[in-house]
Amino acid sequence: MAFFKRKVQFNDDFGFGSNPVTKNQRMLNPDGSANIERTGLPWFKFDDTYTRLVTMSWPRFFFVILLAYLVVNTIFAVLYNVVGIENLNGAKGVTLRDQFFDAFFFSAQTISTVGYGHISPQGFITSILAAFESMLGLLAFALATGLLYGRFSRPTSKVSFSKKMVIAPYEKGHGLMCRLVNLRRNQLIEVEVQMVMSYNETVDGKHVRRFYPLTLERDKIGILSLNWTLVHPITEESPFFEKSLTELQHAEVEVFVILKAFDDTFSQTIHTRTSYQDEEIEMDAKFEKMYYHNEEGKMVMDYSKLDKVTRTV
Repeated sequence: MAFFKRKVQFNDDFGFGSNPVTKNQRMLNPDGSANIERTGLPWFKFDDTYTRLVTMSWPRFFFVILLAYLVVNTIFAVLYNVVGIENLNGAKGVTLRDQFFDAFFFSAQTISTVGYGHISPQGFITSILAAFESMLGLLAFALATGLLYGRFSRPTSKVSFSKKMVIAPYEKGHGLMCRLVNLRRNQLIEVEVQMVMSYNETVDGKHVRRFYPLTLERDKIGILSLNWTLVHPITEESPFFEKSLTELQHAEVEVFVILKAFDDTFSQTIHTRTSYQDEEIEMDAKFEKMYYHNEEGKMVMDYSKLDKVTRTV
């Protein structure tokens, strides 16, 4: 049985194909990433290294940098010991452990071009090794600086979406609503939003996944200064018209919200997205106001109310 009687359009495919969702697995995670497990790819690809280093989390990034720093210094410490610790003037270690740490800290001073001077190389091979390490250090720190710049300059958004959608009274009927707000103090201009509904249905005995663009009351605004409540009017043309929560759950409905805006501070276009499953849609509720006027008449935004809703019945 068809969940929503509508002729399928050629451009309805959202990029996930027509395979139905099973066991209520979402297609798009709340953070905007695709809920897809990828296999068959090599564990490491050199040409993807930059992308991984720029997009990974900050704690993981600093861990990788620290690990690389320790590994490189350890390798050179071993090489200095292999060549002969006696070729490092000022190295006073007697045991293998002390000799290793003398070479390790000499390596750290060489690769960073600090060179305190109490340990210095002597002999042709040791000097060549130290010269090569200092050149490698210059390249490594330049690379690390470039990665830091790439991470800071990469356009990102701090747009936060409400955790739930609500079906609230709207004009003479109802509307499907979600809310978003910019958590940064910068200005987002030329903001555009698209809302797409995805659902399972059975056609000629075959289970398929359908996508349907939802019409919004307003899909563009000039400046995102306050919060923005997106409203899809539930009219007779809407797939939500006269649908119960049970019907939405049976069809495993998921609603995608895609936002594009221009960041006035960095002069770059940003993108963000999220999705809501059927259990994240609350009937007969509405969002509380996020802003009010203080005693001086100035408008105040209360970000803690982003997810606050009140019952309408």
